[in-house]
Amino acid sequence: MKILITTDWYEPVINGVVTSVVNLSNELKKRGHEVKILTLSRNHHTYIVGDVIYAASVGAGKIYPGARLKMPVIKAVIDKLIEWKPDVIHSQCEFSTFFMAKKIADETNAPIVHTYHTIYEDYTHYFSPNAAWGRKVVQKLTRMLSSRVDAMIAPSRKIEDVLEKYDVLCPVEVIPSGIDMNKFGKYIGTDSRHRIREQYGLSDDQTVLLYVGRLAKEKNIQEILRCQKRVHGYGTILMIVGDGPYRAEVEEQVRALGISESVIFTGMIEPDKVAEYYQVGDFFVSASTSETQGLTYVEALAAGVPLLCREDPCLVDVVDPGKNGWKFTDEETFETALVKWLDMSPALRHQLRRNAVQSADEFSTSTFADRVEKLYMNVCELQALVLRAC
Repeated sequence: MKILITTDWYEPVINGVVTSVVNLSNELKKRGHEVKILTLSRNHHTYIVGDVIYAASVGAGKIYPGARLKMPVIKAVIDKLIEWKPDVIHSQCEFSTFFMAKKIADETNAPIVHTYHTIYEDYTHYFSPNAAWGRKVVQKLTRMLSSRVDAMIAPSRKIEDVLEKYDVLCPVEVIPSGIDMNKFGKYIGTDSRHRIREQYGLSDDQTVLLYVGRLAKEKNIQEILRCQKRVHGYGTILMIVGDGPYRAEVEEQVRALGISESVIFTGMIEPDKVAEYYQVGDFFVSASTSETQGLTYVEALAAGVPLLCREDPCLVDVVDPGKNGWKFTDEETFETALVKWLDMSPALRHQLRRNAVQSADEFSTSTFADRVEKLYMNVCELQALVLRAC
């Protein structure tokens, strides 16, 4: 099939949407499909690199950090994609590139599948001073979007529930985004753990709680800091891998809590080195409740790192308590889970890590592409029936 993927976010940006798009595109190409990606450039110029078309855009950081909006797109770019005549269009974002996807779909009769990556209710602080008003706007716009696509993909049952609450007008299918298992698993048993720990002055036997991700308000990092305050007496170190607009506030909270000596900020790590950093952790920790799926959770599991994450619907199919990690609801249950791990024998800890790797198999890129490919075929068949009926 000819498949056009449209996304406001793409490389060199690093986030869950980009990871999902890159992995899906690569896997679909392996299966013989012809894939093109239409995205926004990080400047005022439109250009093409291989199968990726970068449309000129302007910064919209006041709406959301790093966000961009399309400029008037060169008509020739859209015309060329219309002439290419995709069989299906897979939209990944609701804003600039969606309107381009809709234009191409209208001209080619290609069905649109849309992945709903973001719970915008959790991001209203970026665009609305009134949370209740912001939620109503999100619900109305999501329902409107659903009337313009042929199917929606929910990356988790949590998102399926949200879309059901919004009373969307199109079919919804739960398909978790996939990750490259080998990318994160290949460092298990290597010297990565010792080497990186040594770089930060940590011994091999220190308990390291690892956070990997953007430092943003919606990630609720302050709760992890309070948990670290409670448990640092056990000798735990909290390592925060990543950067973002909320870093200064997080650093200030660390100082205010008096835990500066037990918290390490690595700053932004090169993308090809992040997989190694997972090996440093004894637990992957997160208190975010804004995740749709949380690809970093699955990356950690694939790297053999158990999870210790705040209870949230997105973890229903991810965390098996006591088998590949634990969920916590407050600082006390966080401490309880940590103590259970500290009391484990080396053999049981090793089994926990093995369980983590095994539980990540469900989220492989191959399984991901299988499910998406099947959905593409279904919407294309339905579209063909509708066109014949007309």
